[in-house]
Amino acid sequence: MGYLVTARKWRPQVFSSVAGQEHITETLKNAIKNNRIAHAYLFTGPRGVGKTTTARIFAKALNCTNLKNAEPCNECDNCKDIQNSQLLDIIEIDGASNRGIDEVRTLRESVKYAPTRGKYKIYIIDEVHMLTKESFNAFLKTLEEPPEHTIFIFATTDVHKVPLTIISRCQRFDFRRIQMDTIKETLLQIAKAENIKIDDKTLTIISKKADGALRDAESYFDQVVSFCGDKIDSETVAKMLNLIDDEIYFEISDAILNKNFKSVFEVTNKIYGNGWDFIDFMEGLIEHFRNIMTVILTEKTSLTETADVYRNRYMDYIDKFSEGDLLRVLNFLTKVQQELKYSQNQKLKIEIALSHLIALEKSFTLSELISKINSSSIEKKSLVESEWGSSSSGESKPTLPPKEEKQRVTYQHPVISKQNEESKTSPIIAEPIQGEIDFEKISNMWQSFVDEISSERGLTLGPALTSLRLHSLSGNQINVSSAAVGIEKTMEINRKYLETKSELVFGKRLMFFLIGENETVDQSKEQKKPENKKPALKNNEVSDDPYEDVIINELGGVKIN
Repeated sequence: MGYLVTARKWRPQVFSSVAGQEHITETLKNAIKNNRIAHAYLFTGPRGVGKTTTARIFAKALNCTNLKNAEPCNECDNCKDIQNSQLLDIIEIDGASNRGIDEVRTLRESVKYAPTRGKYKIYIIDEVHMLTKESFNAFLKTLEEPPEHTIFIFATTDVHKVPLTIISRCQRFDFRRIQMDTIKETLLQIAKAENIKIDDKTLTIISKKADGALRDAESYFDQVVSFCGDKIDSETVAKMLNLIDDEIYFEISDAILNKNFKSVFEVTNKIYGNGWDFIDFMEGLIEHFRNIMTVILTEKTSLTETADVYRNRYMDYIDKFSEGDLLRVLNFLTKVQQELKYSQNQKLKIEIALSHLIALEKSFTLSELISKINSSSIEKKSLVESEWGSSSSGESKPTLPPKEEKQRVTYQHPVISKQNEESKTSPIIAEPIQGEIDFEKISNMWQSFVDEISSERGLTLGPALTSLRLHSLSGNQINVSSAAVGIEKTMEINRKYLETKSELVFGKRLMFFLIGENETVDQSKEQKKPENKKPALKNNEVSDDPYEDVIINELGGVKIN
């Protein structure tokens, strides 16, 4: 016999050789063992996954005279005749070319006759969905109550085109797409048997191109062997099948981490020069970031469909991308993929999209921000303790330095500190007032005090202090006024913070008392708090919402009812 293609030469002859369909082959074997043979079966699924092959093995097993564990022996006369398509009791019909009612009438007449040699007369109708509506209707009665010696096996890739009246009379088996690793393993076994050298990367390229169909993979394998001979390399295969190299996707993900905009134009020129399809590139890029997300979430590469040489490279992305950033990237790429189909200049569209992708800034979750706030608070507390010392009780309590030794305390907000480092400017420095404190000294140091507060709470408390006017000093009470809206709540919420800060800057703990613009201070009532001024949430008070508590107590925010 002449040359046979791989799909025919290596077609499975027993149930155990059918790749990736164990849920079906085991069911059929158990049915044979327990003598529970139905009169009609419907095999449905994608192309090239083993529907017709399984039907032939099942027909061979039903008529085998020497079964071995429900598997055909392939040695008896019936098995050999079935393999050579010479047994009259196994009838294979193409539904596409025998779809009329006349062919169905002929089939109905032949069903009545008993098998010639085997136990069962079996009809295998491939692409059964191609039968006409009239043919299905004429077939209903025969399918529902066929002779005991007759079995129907239908195969189709479009089961939704088969009438429900036909499906309800059959046992339905759904064939799966074959996993990439299963296809690679099958091709590797064939290559070894044929003395052909092929590496894992090449097997991955062929298996991904087959898209779950083993027959397609075997066809690509034949094509590659014809071109390369007995030694196959991945670069030649990629060029021959005009496939996009996975390296190009790693260039994009690395460019995002390194903010390398130059890679955008290098990648698009490479795609355009090699004649690759931009839509295929976008699909591959989405799959690439899906693999990255899978590895980051599971911390393993077993769920990624890729060559072994790339699995370690995916592991390197752990801790470099966050889950939130990957979701943003995938959502963005999905939208671009939809828009790309209607774009007149796909190359320009890809360049703009990749530039936007590289320009995306890293995001932080609310919990991460709170963690950073807490860590900065601890660092600031440690700084104060190291400069001013700690109390014997273990609590940090600022004390005044000796008069004869001048000390300076430096406070830097984490954001301002980063900006100062980048711009090479000096941080804000406050020096405590020496000697007796009076209103004039406070007035002279007031702007430094405001700048100190603005560096730490510039978004909330800084503007409020800028609007204050100093009026007078009575003991440790400083009387101020402001025309700003909501100033009362802001001052009350940050009361303890202002008192502590005033002691560090002015050397005396001051109580801030808010009066009207033209109001004179009554000495007898100067310590009395304003009535009916209930704040929304006082400092250090715990609310029902922990995030609200952090924003108010750590950032100096104001709750607006």
